[in-house]
Amino acid sequence: MQFTATARYVWYSPYKLRPLADVIRGKDVTYALDWLTIYRNQRVMPIKKVVESALANAINNGNAEKSSLKIKEIRVDQGPTRSYFKPGAMGRAMPQTSRSSHITVTLETKSLK
Repeated sequence: MQFTATARYVWYSPYKLRPLADVIRGKDVTYALDWLTIYRNQRVMPIKKVVESALANAINNGNAEKSSLKIKEIRVDQGPTRSYFKPGAMGRAMPQTSRSSHITVTLETKSLK
């Protein structure tokens, strides 16, 4: 079975979140949560929350065990971009952009061989 969770409008750039998602893609949920807990960076918090949400969906809705789940897919997509202006040299206005992300996590049960 597959279980999904999404987080939308996360105010971190997808370019900064994708390397973190690449590390845990295809790994066990226990390994992924341990790695996200140990890694000392503020940007891992939304990814960790989405993985925990998908895990809660699996436990509550699918009666799955934590040890039998792996991350099938984790996707970080571009969200809306907020544009604003900051002061520049000689009284000019310099345009700035702040990017946001949509995070999607899909868990599946491990197949028994």
